[in-house]
Amino acid sequence: MFEGEMASLEAIQKTNTLRVPQPIKVIDLPGEGAMFVMEYLKMKNLNKHSAKLGEQVADLHLHNQKFGEKLKKAGNTVGKGAGLSEPRYVDTFGFHTVTCCGFIQQVNEWQSDWPTFFIRHRLQAQMDLIEKTYGDREARELWSQLKLKIPEMFCDVEIVPALLHGDLWAGNVAEDDFGPIVFDPASFYGHSEFDLAIAGMFGGFSSSFFSAYHSKIPKAPGFEKRNKLYQLFNYINHWNHFGTEYRGSTLNVMRKLLK
Repeated sequence: MFEGEMASLEAIQKTNTLRVPQPIKVIDLPGEGAMFVMEYLKMKNLNKHSAKLGEQVADLHLHNQKFGEKLKKAGNTVGKGAGLSEPRYVDTFGFHTVTCCGFIQQVNEWQSDWPTFFIRHRLQAQMDLIEKTYGDREARELWSQLKLKIPEMFCDVEIVPALLHGDLWAGNVAEDDFGPIVFDPASFYGHSEFDLAIAGMFGGFSSSFFSAYHSKIPKAPGFEKRNKLYQLFNYINHWNHFGTEYRGSTLNVMRKLLK
């Protein structure tokens, strides 16, 4: 599982937008298991650098788009460049390796359009685990209706693949005297709005974070409904990790999205 985290840290680091601990090495342990060696940083809870983090997360999300614009002017090429030593504009959605959100592995197979990637590799993958573990009839029925409606939520929205943190909750951000730090990513190239959903769900981010972010990336039409859709992924993921206490929240969000 650490290979995906290391690749995510390396990808974020290469953008020079956000500070992350320097990844060093994944070491396989005798028998089974592994450990991940990275730079030690003396961190404390995010506080005075909240707005700066908002700006830097927006810079991360804009990095691929700006790089593409720069290459266009220079007449360069595009491609699936996340795993290459030479930076390239990434024009599809996915990542070059499997990552983990919690203990759940995430397939990041490249897709040409965002709704296909998000439905197949995020929501359907999580719902398959719910079906396997709980066989929940109501969840199954709501999901069968909802997945048909998801593509409509992206009509008239231009989505340029953005490198995401992938698990941007308050427990994965911090600061030191030099500024904000992020860690424990599960990165992929996706819709920039995805990162904001979990950031807004469980507290820990002040309004200055979101104001600073949206000063660089304004909310697009339909943002609030899509934000609920991205929150749904996190509720299902929590249901799979922590049990049925998240069932009610999951089903309620599904019902709201179907209205």
